[in-house]
Amino acid sequence: MARVLFINGGSEGHVNPTIGVVQELISRGEEVVYFCIEAYRERMEKAGATVRTFDDQKFIQAFVSGGRNYVLERINGLLLTADIVIPSVLEQIEGEPPFDYLIHDSMFGCGRLLAQILKLPAINSCSSFAQTREDFDRMLEAFDAEVPAEIANPIRDRYRSLTEAVKMKYGVEIESPYEVFCNPAPLTLVYTTREFQPDGEAFDSAYEFVGPSISSRPAQERFDLAAIQGRDPIYISLGTVFNQAVEFYKLCFEAFGNTEHTVVMAIGTRVQRADLGEIPNNFIVENYVPQTDILRHAKLFITHGGMNSTHEGLYYGVPLVVIPQGADQPIIAGQVARIGAGLRLDMPSLTASRLREAADHVLSGPSYKLAAARMSESLRHAGGARQAVDEIFRRTGDVRSAH
Repeated sequence: MARVLFINGGSEGHVNPTIGVVQELISRGEEVVYFCIEAYRERMEKAGATVRTFDDQKFIQAFVSGGRNYVLERINGLLLTADIVIPSVLEQIEGEPPFDYLIHDSMFGCGRLLAQILKLPAINSCSSFAQTREDFDRMLEAFDAEVPAEIANPIRDRYRSLTEAVKMKYGVEIESPYEVFCNPAPLTLVYTTREFQPDGEAFDSAYEFVGPSISSRPAQERFDLAAIQGRDPIYISLGTVFNQAVEFYKLCFEAFGNTEHTVVMAIGTRVQRADLGEIPNNFIVENYVPQTDILRHAKLFITHGGMNSTHEGLYYGVPLVVIPQGADQPIIAGQVARIGAGLRLDMPSLTASRLREAADHVLSGPSYKLAAARMSESLRHAGGARQAVDEIFRRTGDVRSAH
């Protein structure tokens, strides 16, 4: 049995894909100590990990204090989290038996730095699309070309000073902004397929495309699945970040209310049912629903296009209408349209009639269902958590053989 140190950050999209990996590691005899924020303690403990946490408010404050408008500002924010994460991790593992290898998130948690400090073999857990060094450098070149010097120069100066401070304090090497933002490692697990990854063939053997790591997550409220069995519902969700969208939910009532469709709509915690007015009889509206269970029955998924949600829909062969809200979602929506498994709509120009027309078009066109079914087969064939752990074991064979 090897001891595994798993470092992650604080969002659903980064934590949820790792649940199945942790379960698989533990089922094969590994001991996993998992660092995240307190909000994810319960689900990771249920996966079998020993959970340690760091201060989520200090972590978030450090990250956002770097700035949010430009990629180099976000990199500065990641550097600022080092003084929150690294001392907390080192203090909480002090005096424990040594770890054999480290798995870290591709963005949050200072994983690459901790691997250097602890001198551990590192594995990168990438919950979004992977990014090559060349592609990332093009982003920075665009920053240099497009951002006025009076804005860009102070951001660059701050990056340099933060980098030097982190290197001096922790005795680590940081050669480029790419290393801070993408945390490259000898093995990067990417929870998609080369087919769905933009420019998938550009990635070498250091990248293992294992497909989505699908695991059931307990809903925070009870849901009667019998209410949708045999009804092939439309499922609507904007995920956990961009879901404070009362007008969008009312627009969905206008588009699908009192039609032949059964509609399940998840609205998150920042909107209450009472905020929505009268709910049509054919709608089931809840703050939370067991998403993977709903998708097993759904005929259409109207989604914001987060990586987890998109993969879960495609995994179950459900065609999509994607309404991206931010982050990498426009790219994901473009990939869904490219493979023919759904349509993209844009929120600013969205109307009830456009939403209804898009849904009718996808539901009436068999090509969307066929494309989603093909992608389902591809995602399942990739292997998910089982393939991820197979690859982890293959790459860490030397350190594991000591046990």
